[in-house]
Amino acid sequence: MGYLLNTWYFAAWAEQIKPGVLFPRTVIGRPLVFTRRGNGAVSALDDRCPHRFAPLSMGRVEGDRIVCGYHGLEFDGSGACVRNPHPSGKIPAAARVRSYPVVEKHSGLWIWMGERAADPGLIPDFAKLDDTSEGPAVTRRDHMVMDVPYDLIVDNLLDCSHTSFLHDGILGNEPMIAAPTTIEQAGNTINVKRFARNVPPPGMFDMLFRQDGAPVDCWTDFRWDAPSCLLLDVGVTPPGRPREEGTGYFGTHILTPETATTTHYHFAATRWNIRPDSEDEATREKISDLRRFAFEEQDEPMIRAQHRNILMSDPAELKPVMLETDLGVVRWRRIMDQLRAAERAPALMAGE
Repeated sequence: MGYLLNTWYFAAWAEQIKPGVLFPRTVIGRPLVFTRRGNGAVSALDDRCPHRFAPLSMGRVEGDRIVCGYHGLEFDGSGACVRNPHPSGKIPAAARVRSYPVVEKHSGLWIWMGERAADPGLIPDFAKLDDTSEGPAVTRRDHMVMDVPYDLIVDNLLDCSHTSFLHDGILGNEPMIAAPTTIEQAGNTINVKRFARNVPPPGMFDMLFRQDGAPVDCWTDFRWDAPSCLLLDVGVTPPGRPREEGTGYFGTHILTPETATTTHYHFAATRWNIRPDSEDEATREKISDLRRFAFEEQDEPMIRAQHRNILMSDPAELKPVMLETDLGVVRWRRIMDQLRAAERAPALMAGE
């Protein structure tokens, strides 16, 4: 699956970019280096000095400049070379590095990788991550790199039926299998929904709710925005009662392709309707740890094995059998095909 270019990618949690420190990160196969300037703004440049192509991230920061660690050329936040320390001091016209638009929003840094004008209004809504006066309801803002392509992770997330098998006892259970899957679409945003009635509470939600194992109604509503930004509305409530009488969280799953076979996975959870006795640092850490365990120890090994099978198969044999739970998988891939085709169309018309 090719990359969409004219879109926003989540590069890192904002808190990861410290003043005076170079932060390297590869996004859609392109090595980048991030710096936070004195005024708090963040710059993103290609991590490649135009002189001999050494990584700028192996240099150092002086003021608001990056000093290449190989031959000392200095670059400002726009990517322009502003100092040549060698005898002539002459700065070649080509001595500049590509810079990228960066916006700090919803606890993260979003980067625009395309050539078209960057519109911050196109950043997906993750306001649930924003700090509020209601207290520290957001769990740990976490990150891991999965050794699998990003599209297989999106498939995994948008088919929530897998939680009854792969995450049995933590995020799902056998009685939840019968929940039907429905889908809604507004523009290029989709919501994949499941509603399980009168089922035992999954372990994590029993911990957050009544801690008595009594039956609940459980809902999952996964929102997907291109290319790979997902927000899960999930929770439990007493059977037949409004959601407001239960509890749940909004789970952030923002995937950023690192390379064709590796993916940055950014995740956090924002809780709501919290029991007073469950809002403490220990509980927040336990939720964070449980979610990371599910992704790192259960999802990744399965998706990695799936990817290995795909790589070792004849492409002619790769015609997956689709189930009714695959509504979201089929829809998001169809939308991405359309978006990539539309992005390629101007170049094709120009004969490129």
